[in-house]
Amino acid sequence: MSWDGLDIDILGPAFMAGLLVASTHVPLGRQVLKRGIIFLDLAVAQTAGMGIVAAHTLHWEPGGWQVQLVAVGAAVCAALLLNLTERRWPEIQEALIGCLFILASSGSVLLLAANPHGGEHLRELLVGQILWVNYQQIIPVALLYSVLLVVWFSPLRHRSLLLFYLLFAVAITASVQLVGVFLVFATLILPALAVRQRESGADLIGYAVAAAGYALGLVMAALLDMPAGAMIVYTLAMVSLIGSWLMRQKPSNHNVSQTQ
Repeated sequence: MSWDGLDIDILGPAFMAGLLVASTHVPLGRQVLKRGIIFLDLAVAQTAGMGIVAAHTLHWEPGGWQVQLVAVGAAVCAALLLNLTERRWPEIQEALIGCLFILASSGSVLLLAANPHGGEHLRELLVGQILWVNYQQIIPVALLYSVLLVVWFSPLRHRSLLLFYLLFAVAITASVQLVGVFLVFATLILPALAVRQRESGADLIGYAVAAAGYALGLVMAALLDMPAGAMIVYTLAMVSLIGSWLMRQKPSNHNVSQTQ
């Protein structure tokens, strides 16, 4: 265990990135859980990732507008397709989401097959490099997420299923490039699972769970010199499990006091 890794200049931007991802993914995750389309984010994230890989094979500048355009375009196409399949074949929607995920994953592997560093690029796409995030990367994503959150919490979202898919696609595209596919899924689903039995204050509790998971994961990764992304996935799972357990205890304690 080494205390030298606790560098605020590195952990600070990483934690801010985690909070930023959680800001959109907690409410999105609750909606995904309610709709029963659990692997939607994996499919859309992997499709956006395939777009990033495609742009990389063309030797476009990482983070450049061309890369963003291809990544968002791929994710939006995936969202439009899944919106169509949910309306046309809702009974097999989850299976179709799984098919899209495996096709996008295989497509990324094929695109990187001739690249000697393909395995490393694929790993970065999945696990992410959250410790490499800086404030310059965070600012444009923060502005984008501000717009998405305004739309999400407005009456407009309830008028169109397509709008949900489009908001989802744009949010996922940005977060994949910040934290990787695994953390995108973990941030979307684990806090949502923790608060699945609550309605009032569910988003705020979900945000607290996500913040605690990211903070604990970053500190443990720094102290143990372990990959931050993978460590955060485990701490998010642990904090979500504890949070879910604590919330289940409150009603029982209330009932006990009433019987007395």
